Amino acid sequence: MTALQPCEVSWFSALCDDDYEFLGQPDPMLRSSWEHCRNIVTTAEEGGFDNVLLPSGYALGIDTTAFAAAIATQIRRIKLLMAVRIGEMWPAQLARQIATIDQILGGRLNINIISSEMPGETLDGGARYERTTEAIEILRTLLSGQPLDHQGRFWNLKLDAPRLIAPGSKCPPLYFGGLSEPAREVAAKGCDVYLMWPDRMEAVKETIADMRARAAKYGRTLRFGYRVHVIVRETEGDARDAANRLLSRLDAAEGAAIRARSLDSQSVGVQAQAALRETASDDGYAEDNLWTGIGRARSGCGAAIVGDPDQVLAKLQAYREAGIDAFILSGYPHAREADLFARHVLPRIDHGPLVL
Repeated sequence: MTALQPCEVSWFSALCDDDYEFLGQPDPMLRSSWEHCRNIVTTAEEGGFDNVLLPSGYALGIDTTAFAAAIATQIRRIKLLMAVRIGEMWPAQLARQIATIDQILGGRLNINIISSEMPGETLDGGARYERTTEAIEILRTLLSGQPLDHQGRFWNLKLDAPRLIAPGSKCPPLYFGGLSEPAREVAAKGCDVYLMWPDRMEAVKETIADMRARAAKYGRTLRFGYRVHVIVRETEGDARDAANRLLSRLDAAEGAAIRARSLDSQSVGVQAQAALRETASDDGYAEDNLWTGIGRARSGCGAAIVGDPDQVLAKLQAYREAGIDAFILSGYPHAREADLFARHVLPRIDHGPLVL
């Protein structure tokens, strides 16, 4: 068997008002703010995580780019995975923002591309992904310090790279996720790390095989990331009790309202998370240690690895053997669960920042 390379283990900072003691019960102390989200990032750095995802949502929480620039001055080692919503950005200005934050971080910035609409805009999926492909091409050119001559459907740009980007620079790694056909093609053509949400192991393997084949058509290779929640306790019983406690005050109508408020609530990926939840066992487990209850009050990533440290470690190892190179983990509340995972599981994983 080929030896596995170290995997990247990231945490999640709840910039989009996504932190709870009890799912569906907003807590003023856990709302997105500079202080609260800064605490999550610094907790993750102190715990030994390699990277931290800074999510982005127009209607929720605080601005991701502004937060990334501020937190970059307060961290020493951890990398940032900054989400950017393409529909909201002019790519040339976005390139300058990325380059500036990357300079502050000393080259520790990664980018999570989101194929979004502009707030107030309605754009069909095909056109939206076509725009995303153009944006990725523009960003790669400018962030490599090369002059740009781009003539496309959405942008016609002829300009030099920003001065702070030296010729021959390396574009920060681009992470991207999506299950629809156009999303998969965008990833195959242009991203470095293809992100997946939780699914049964056989589906994870099928998606990896499909994306490897798609990338090969373009003469490319991909790395693979897995976004999932985690609940780890000293015993499996305690972990299951913690999962049940998380849902103990959830009103079904409020859970449905939370899911509907998400900007991606009708996407193929979100529908797949709903299907996973609907086909799970009566206690919410889609397979051993993969619990779908979180999806009852959250759009997007809707399942958690639940178990004792050995079970959680074994589950992550199984994903690694299937082809996963990077994990983006989270738990509720995020700072507390980051500390628990850092103490119980992280020291036992061969991990480090993803090398691309």
